[in-house]
Amino acid sequence: MPHTGRTDHALQLSLFDEPSPAAVPRPAALAPQPAPTQPAPPAGIAAPAVAPTAPRFHHPRAHRSIALAGHHVGYEFRRARRRSIGFVVGVEGLSVSAPRWVAVSEVEQALQAKSAWILRKLHEQQERAQRIQAAKVDWRDGTTLPFLGETVIVLLDPRITGAQLNSDADALPGVPKLTLHVGLPQTATQEQIREAVQSWLQRQAKRIFEERCQHFAQRLGVRITRLSLSSAATRWGSASADGSVRLHWRLVHFAMPVIDYVVTHELAHLREMNHSTAFWEVVRSVLPDFEQHRGALRSEVLPAFD
Repeated sequence: MPHTGRTDHALQLSLFDEPSPAAVPRPAALAPQPAPTQPAPPAGIAAPAVAPTAPRFHHPRAHRSIALAGHHVGYEFRRARRRSIGFVVGVEGLSVSAPRWVAVSEVEQALQAKSAWILRKLHEQQERAQRIQAAKVDWRDGTTLPFLGETVIVLLDPRITGAQLNSDADALPGVPKLTLHVGLPQTATQEQIREAVQSWLQRQAKRIFEERCQHFAQRLGVRITRLSLSSAATRWGSASADGSVRLHWRLVHFAMPVIDYVVTHELAHLREMNHSTAFWEVVRSVLPDFEQHRGALRSEVLPAFD
């Protein structure tokens, strides 16, 4: 099953199948100061209009550039053995590949024709990159991260051994109810904290996956011969005809319905080794609303551990 939560999506489009984007109140004692004014231009001379600067999108390996609806787009361009012009919008920007027989002018016409799509996807990738940067974990006492869809506060506590999760049902609104006490001193390094928390998350993932696999295997009438954790860069899970199932340990960040969807998806492959209509009917037989949970794998951004 493709893993699209942590890695950035590459959005593709092909053309030409045949040859041819509060104000803070001031203290009462201080009177508001008038805003500075610019001197008026001499009579008869119009003040220059200041146009907002449009965002620039520049691929790090850009070979060419083009203006699309007022946006400067530097894109990677290469010739390829293919029958059509292909566009890929990834985290680095726009990549374009075209057959050798297609002129550059024709490629640029295709870019202009699909400028709305290209710009929309470039903006989406830019926003996603910003969200990923904001999700980078600062490994220290008091940092937070998601666990089973809820926020967990990490507290360093040298009085305990290992890690212990506590829940406060009486926590104030807006305050996380879960705290993970990690047996480390306040002087622990970021690497030590990350290793301890990651180890705890992986143990929880193993326990939870075993429980959910057992539950859904019975309902689907399949047999699992081996369950293991994965850290694959491109897949949330996989299943083999011999009954082996692998699940990405970082699924433990998601809420349980999302985990159940991935578990069911992989177990359904033990009955249908494809993505046919019959396969999706197997999934739907135990998870009628699986579509709404599947979307979270694409939309949610996981905490960046490195």
